[in-house]
Amino acid sequence: MADPVQSILKKFTQKDKSNLIPILQSIQVKEGYISPAAVEKISKHLRISKGHIYGVASFFSQFKFNPSGRHSIKICLGTACHVRGAQIIAEEFERELGIKAGETTQDLQFSFETVNCLGACALGPVVVIDGKYHGQMNIGKAQALLEKLLGKTEVKES
Repeated sequence: MADPVQSILKKFTQKDKSNLIPILQSIQVKEGYISPAAVEKISKHLRISKGHIYGVASFFSQFKFNPSGRHSIKICLGTACHVRGAQIIAEEFERELGIKAGETTQDLQFSFETVNCLGACALGPVVVIDGKYHGQMNIGKAQALLEKLLGKTEVKES
C-alpha cells in the first residue's frame, strides 16, 4: 500500500517552502490530521525545519495534530453563548468525556473542541454534534445530550 503522504509530496515537484500550506491542506484532507511522521516527511521534502512547519500549521485552526474522533462535538464560547453559561456546559462535556477541549477520546469515538462563534447567537449557548445544532443549552439539556451520546452513537436533534 502506497504511503499517502509520500504520494502527496510527489505532486509537489518544486521543493519550495511556498508549497507548505497546500501540502498541509492535502495531507489534512487525506489523513484527517497532520501526524509527526508527516511533519518529518514534509521537513525533508521541503528542506525546512519541523519547528517552522508546526509554527505555520498551528497558526491556522484548520490543521489538526491529532486524529479526529468518529463524532465531533463543538461548543460555542462566543460572547452571546459565554454570557449564557457556555463555559459551564463545556466543563460538563470535559468531565463526562474525560478529555479537554482540543482532544479526542482514546477510543477515537469523540473529538471535543470549543469555538469562538458558530453564527447562531440567538440560539446560545449552542452545542454542535456531528453537524447538528443543539441550541439554548443548559446543564440539564447537556446532561441529557451526553447520556444519549454516550449511550448510543446516533444523536437526534433536540
